[in-house]
Amino acid sequence: MAQLIKVQDYISRYELDIFRYPTQFFRLKKQQWDHIEDAFYSGTLKSANNDEETDGWIEEPSSVFGRVKNAFKKKKERPEDHLSEPAQPSPGFKLEIPFVPDTVEELKISFLNQLFLFQMKWATSTIRERSYVDKSLYLDEKLKFLLQRFPDTYLMLYKPIFLLKKAPVETETIICTPTETWCVSFLEHEDQAVYLGGKNAFWIRKHHQRPDKKVLSPMMGLQRTESIVKKLYSLAGVDLPVKKAIISREGYINFPAAPHDIHILDKKSFPEWFQSMRNSSAPLKHQQLKGGEALLDYCQTTSTMRMDWTEEIDHSMDREEE
Repeated sequence: MAQLIKVQDYISRYELDIFRYPTQFFRLKKQQWDHIEDAFYSGTLKSANNDEETDGWIEEPSSVFGRVKNAFKKKKERPEDHLSEPAQPSPGFKLEIPFVPDTVEELKISFLNQLFLFQMKWATSTIRERSYVDKSLYLDEKLKFLLQRFPDTYLMLYKPIFLLKKAPVETETIICTPTETWCVSFLEHEDQAVYLGGKNAFWIRKHHQRPDKKVLSPMMGLQRTESIVKKLYSLAGVDLPVKKAIISREGYINFPAAPHDIHILDKKSFPEWFQSMRNSSAPLKHQQLKGGEALLDYCQTTSTMRMDWTEEIDHSMDREEE
């Protein structure tokens, strides 16, 4: 399962330490799958108790006021430290299966669905802060599709909003793999549609049951996204190729004058590309993490302090003044 390091302008746990949380996720995922799989085969697997809330928070120092002060410090550590010695998982972390499945395949699907919710929590909150999430994201088929089908070593920014020269800039989805970075745009309005591409701001969508319709060209958003990624990589000294793709999984794209650096992935060509991405066995790499950090550093974040933290900070400050 790919790791969701940023969604739009929501606060992300990966923003705190991109070199720690990916390896943390590997450990937590394996630990929980081994536990659930063993319970399934031994017949001791039980469905979740909906009254009990479980969490995957990483343990933090015990001093509340100390934690708040540390939040404003940018601690620089060597990436190698995190890659070779990942942080220990929180003892309280636990994924629950909502029902006992009949087969191991059903178990895997249920497990991935629970991981999706866990990743959404990591991508929209931290110990101290949270963002108010548009609930439609939990039903976003494209988001779930990409996360659940790509390897754990892929880091994804889903429609991130960058803050450049004090102005927010919306972009397409970015997938950071160990060897390259993909900027992808989906062109999916209806199944079996044919999209006629060109250099204009609008393309034509043709469908055998619908009248022709103009749709916004995906080229502008992709070029803007590629330009931002390349600029930020250059500033951070990241050496990774950046590629662009237009995806239409159940449609067809006719774009004879497509630039040579655009990958057209429609119903005919998408399966081969998709399978090659899924088959990647490359491990997480330093340049990839460095690239993810460079992007996150310039992403816009909108969040609020958690209510319980606000109360604890007030109490801590009162004690400091006494």
